Amino acid sequence: MDYEFLKYEIDERVATITFNNPGRHNALSSIMKKEFRTAIAKADVDEDIRVIIVTGAGGKAFSTGYDLNEASGIPRKSITDWRNRVADDCDFTYTVWACSKPVIAQIEGYCLAGAFEFAQMCDIRYCSEDSKFGAVESRFSSGMATLIMPWIIGARCRELIYTGDTIGANDAKEMGLVNRVFPNDRLQVETMKVAKRMSLVAMECLQLNKRAINQTYEIMGFRAATTYGIEACVMLKQIDSQEYKEFDLLRREKGVKEALNWRDAQFKKYE
Repeated sequence: MDYEFLKYEIDERVATITFNNPGRHNALSSIMKKEFRTAIAKADVDEDIRVIIVTGAGGKAFSTGYDLNEASGIPRKSITDWRNRVADDCDFTYTVWACSKPVIAQIEGYCLAGAFEFAQMCDIRYCSEDSKFGAVESRFSSGMATLIMPWIIGARCRELIYTGDTIGANDAKEMGLVNRVFPNDRLQVETMKVAKRMSLVAMECLQLNKRAINQTYEIMGFRAATTYGIEACVMLKQIDSQEYKEFDLLRREKGVKEALNWRDAQFKKYE
């Protein structure tokens, strides 16, 4: 199958799915999300594939999150429409959680907002030394469609979510957000080495172990808790804070870049 914004490659028993829109920092557009759902489902049913790697093209970003340009120039959504959109974003991140096989996020460069949520839903995260992580959507009064971070790093998530700060690779490793940090020029090779070792384990063993680990989280209320993140997003939209209104107005009238510049300027003197 041909993809517009993805690459799908196979190396022995490992499939690599690449977000492939580097000119937009691999922003998660509706088309890319739809294509990814198709690709991950394809890898999941392929009996020759045992491990899946997800990465981003271009070397500058795994992904900077959901495509903000898609909301520019179109009428503002009703609350129902907005809830459906946020629920779809959450469902997109669950594709890697629900996949029966191990999924490794190979992160180089920026991994922000919705992409940060997506990466945390993967089984394992490896990153390059120059990687940057952040729940930056807080800074324009937007909720997190998939509120998984408390399950990854516990109460330490509060500082990241409340400030919208961006952190580097070493801080992310120290917090437990990523498993390992590699030099940029070794990231792909080292990730593949682990994936190929993993792929030597029996398929049934990999699948049953993943199911058992996921079930541990499900029993503790993981799905109910992440679902509440959807409702928090909807409530924030309905509240329509002054910060969000200003950001949204600039995005629609002057473009996403101008809106992001305005957002960053608010925090600059305290960075």
